[in-house]
Amino acid sequence: MIIAYLRVSTGKQNLDNQKEEIKKFAIEKGFVIDRWIKETVSGKTDRKERKLGRALSRMKKGDTMIVTEVSRLSRSLTDIMTIMGMCLKKGINIYTTKERYAFDDTINSKVLCFAFGLAAEIERNLISMRTKEALAVKKAEGVQLGRPKGSRVKMQHLQAHSEDIQKMLRAGVPISKLCRIYHVSRFTFYKYLRETNA
Repeated sequence: MIIAYLRVSTGKQNLDNQKEEIKKFAIEKGFVIDRWIKETVSGKTDRKERKLGRALSRMKKGDTMIVTEVSRLSRSLTDIMTIMGMCLKKGINIYTTKERYAFDDTINSKVLCFAFGLAAEIERNLISMRTKEALAVKKAEGVQLGRPKGSRVKMQHLQAHSEDIQKMLRAGVPISKLCRIYHVSRFTFYKYLRETNA
């Protein structure tokens, strides 16, 4: 199956240019488009919440997806790499009409994926560095970061349900289940047990 994927970020943009470009590419390559997928959504939206994610999950080995450029898949290089990695693993080919990238089973494709992977790793590191720098500036300005020391919201939540918790413990309900019921970590739950001598 050959799928053409078209995406724009807003309703003001037009999909026609992408469609024409993919049509020309398909004729040039001798491809017959089986399905056109069009959506108007931001490239920052998680692919699982987009038509793209649903299409990729249904595609099988040997299937092909054509886009005008890699940025149609996502605005994040890291996410693009995740999509490409998944496609390579499943044996799905991706072609871009503008950059003329071919992500298939060829050695050139694997080298290209390595280059993209390296760029994605650099992007992740830069984001991490910028985040740390921003937090350091905030800390230097005296802004308190993270949960305030001594915050006991979760403990108070458990103490408010103490009677029910004691009943369930006596009935043999596992602690892992109690943690899920009250949305707390095991660490917090054990701390609660120590403080209440339960």
